[in-house]
Amino acid sequence: MSNKPTAQPETNRSQGFSTLCVHGGEDRIKPCYSITDPIFCTATYTFENTEAVIEYVTKKLPREEYGRYGNPTEKVLERKLAALEGGESCVTFATGMAAVACYLMAKVRPGDEIVMFDECYHRTREFCTKVLGQFGVVTHQIPACDYEKMEAAINKRTKLLISESPTNPHLSVVDLERFAALGKKYGVETLIDATLATPYNVRPLEYGIDCVLHSCTKYLGGHNDLLAGAIIGREELLKPVRKLRGVMGMGNSPHAIYLLLRGLKTFELRMERHNQNGLALARFLEKHPRVEKVYYPGLESHRDYAVARRTMRGFGGLVTFLVKDADAQMTARVVDAVRIPRIGPSLGGVESLIEQPMYMSYHDFTPEQRLAVGIPDNMIRVSCGIENTEDLIADFAQALEKI
Repeated sequence: MSNKPTAQPETNRSQGFSTLCVHGGEDRIKPCYSITDPIFCTATYTFENTEAVIEYVTKKLPREEYGRYGNPTEKVLERKLAALEGGESCVTFATGMAAVACYLMAKVRPGDEIVMFDECYHRTREFCTKVLGQFGVVTHQIPACDYEKMEAAINKRTKLLISESPTNPHLSVVDLERFAALGKKYGVETLIDATLATPYNVRPLEYGIDCVLHSCTKYLGGHNDLLAGAIIGREELLKPVRKLRGVMGMGNSPHAIYLLLRGLKTFELRMERHNQNGLALARFLEKHPRVEKVYYPGLESHRDYAVARRTMRGFGGLVTFLVKDADAQMTARVVDAVRIPRIGPSLGGVESLIEQPMYMSYHDFTPEQRLAVGIPDNMIRVSCGIENTEDLIADFAQALEKI
């Protein structure tokens, strides 16, 4: 009996989204006829004889050699993520930050410049300014969604245009067509971190974006039990990224790969509830007398509502709001009073999470520095899980009564 697959991977992108979540990228007949892809817990792969080694290194045969360069289950995961995003190729990583760091290091050299919107994930901005800056790479941070200023910052040394969309925690939404057009006009590669959107709510490649980044730790994994990252785009753009990943050892573990594949099976089902809960909670908070402002792209009051409505299927589970007439201590009372969300960083899992950004992510900033990046003391960020909508709303209603 052969353990080798006898059918081509399922990659029919005309199928429904949930069908792709379950079957996309997978061989119909798997090793030993298992319905799930097996976990290959091995660091090295052996060869039958010397001739097999020579054929592998001279003909670049599609097989594994050493765990740092790849894993059979990882290839299934990469095909599935590429199918979900509508992309040609995918490279996966141990974390989202490993993905963005590897991508950036593969693309820029001393003297090159990066132009990015200033609401990108703060660790991405830190990596660009503090790490790449040590090696002569210049980063320009432009106010989010100010396309005129972004265009003015582009010059002959510019190699990358980068943004998150929606951004975290302000949930600004990038006009992807306009962003992509700037890259094409000046011959500059474009990258969108679509972690908060997910490929269920928006697929940036369809708007002309070159590469898409995901922290798969969030919605794609969906259960707060793994770390992973991915870059999706054309194979020619990802070749240097894949090569550098192997050199630097940024690949993921077999077990995390398996968990991510399992989480993706229910991805569409989970996202429907995340979208439902996020919109319902945002609408409730916007009408509450103790709430000053709500940041959520599915609300008509949001600056980028028109862009979000045009480009997004749903608006996600992340909701940010300001507690009216509250200082840091009063705001913390709301965070401490909720009974369903747990206090913690991250987002996109089945359990709701809550945090006060000034403490969780910007604790080492001065008050002036926090205000400069739009993080006031009365800001709360909520990642809605998949709990029942009415329970979440009732929980926040009782918590807001405590101040």
